Amino acid sequence: MIDTVFIEGLRLEALIGVHDRERHAPQPLLLDLRMRFDVRIAAVSDTLADALDYESISRRLAEFAAQTDFMLIETLAEGCAALVLEEFGARGVWLKLSKPGALPNATAAGVEIQRGSFGE
Repeated sequence: MIDTVFIEGLRLEALIGVHDRERHAPQPLLLDLRMRFDVRIAAVSDTLADALDYESISRRLAEFAAQTDFMLIETLAEGCAALVLEEFGARGVWLKLSKPGALPNATAAGVEIQRGSFGE
């Protein structure tokens, strides 16, 4: 059995966008993240070392986003997913990366992606 550890509404700042008006300063982004991970060992040991440390993951994702200057939100989403899989050992990742204010008549625009294993 594989469980899910999640982070919702993580605020990130990144220089992102294809239009000139978007390339002058970092913009706010919102990230929802679901990570597939067997939590049974952590539940038994009650030790952070056996768990997915969502505080460390949040800090690392914020650091990564702040250091990028991608044109497309798709590229940033791929980088975030790869980071969680490679650096933190999640078996699978689903993420939604939203760009509030991207469109004048919408709350947000963005992408949702799944990477890695989502099977039992």
